[in-house]
Amino acid sequence: MPFFDLPAAELRAFRPEVAEPVDFDGFWADTLAASRAVATAPRLTRVDSPLSAVDVHDVEFSGFAGDPVKGWLLAPAGAEGPLPAVVEYVGYGGGRGLPHERLQWAASGYAHLVMDTRGQGSAWGTGGGTPDPHGTGPSFPGFMTRGIHDPAQYYYRRVFTDAVLAVDAMRTLEVVDADRVAVTGGSQGGGIALAAAGLVDGLVGAMPDVPFLCCFERSVGLTDRDPYQEVVRYLSVHRDAAAAVFSTLSYFDGVNFAKRATAPALVSVALMDPVCAPSTVYAAANHHAVGAEVVEYAFNEHEGGQGLHWPRQAAWLADRLAAADATR
Repeated sequence: MPFFDLPAAELRAFRPEVAEPVDFDGFWADTLAASRAVATAPRLTRVDSPLSAVDVHDVEFSGFAGDPVKGWLLAPAGAEGPLPAVVEYVGYGGGRGLPHERLQWAASGYAHLVMDTRGQGSAWGTGGGTPDPHGTGPSFPGFMTRGIHDPAQYYYRRVFTDAVLAVDAMRTLEVVDADRVAVTGGSQGGGIALAAAGLVDGLVGAMPDVPFLCCFERSVGLTDRDPYQEVVRYLSVHRDAAAAVFSTLSYFDGVNFAKRATAPALVSVALMDPVCAPSTVYAAANHHAVGAEVVEYAFNEHEGGQGLHWPRQAAWLADRLAAADATR
């Protein structure tokens, strides 16, 4: 894929106006309050595993409307804590997979929760285990247009609420230092991490990697790749629905969550990314309320930095924790 978006210098300064509902904060405050009111304590089940250096627990916590959401909790074997913690969200179509697939954080001394994404887990990887019991109206195959005529019914209202309550659940665990929790994820997981960071106070940092779900109107018109093309194909049939669709999406735009972030972010962007166009990533980073450091991968597509990027995340997070500890 050649360079197709703005020149690099313009990307670094790109800060577009993005639609923001007047009731954005009230919508999310009410949404989270309703789900927190019916939440129950997370349930952990120890999993026998050949991972002798890592303790593995199957986790079930309360998500949107009290729905059970699955996850894996990984921690250094025998750790009593309190440990710094990372909550990770998964890319589009994937599920929590298997615990041995994500060992870096636990092997580095962190408690690590990998959240399953409701209804997903059957497009790639090794599966998920969380259904989405809420029906919606007509939609294009995939998840992007489920309930898209009404923000209260939209699929990502449930997912973003799950993401926030995953942090809530993590903070209740004895092995976790509740004041030293970060969020991360790639692609869809990066978009979810942006949302969580805009909705949760007191995070130590956020690490969205090539984030999806940002600057919707530009994304839908700029890229010819899924998942954004799901919205295009939906609107090609529902020709009079564009105003309602983009009104709904404005409640879920990563730019609007970045404006509300209370912890710094480390954001990666790939300048040849045809899925999450670089200008849409920069739109969120450049609107970030307390500052986002951007790592560019100039000649990569949506794979971004892959194995090269995680050590950068680990070093950045270690610095953030050291700075937080110095002020405690």
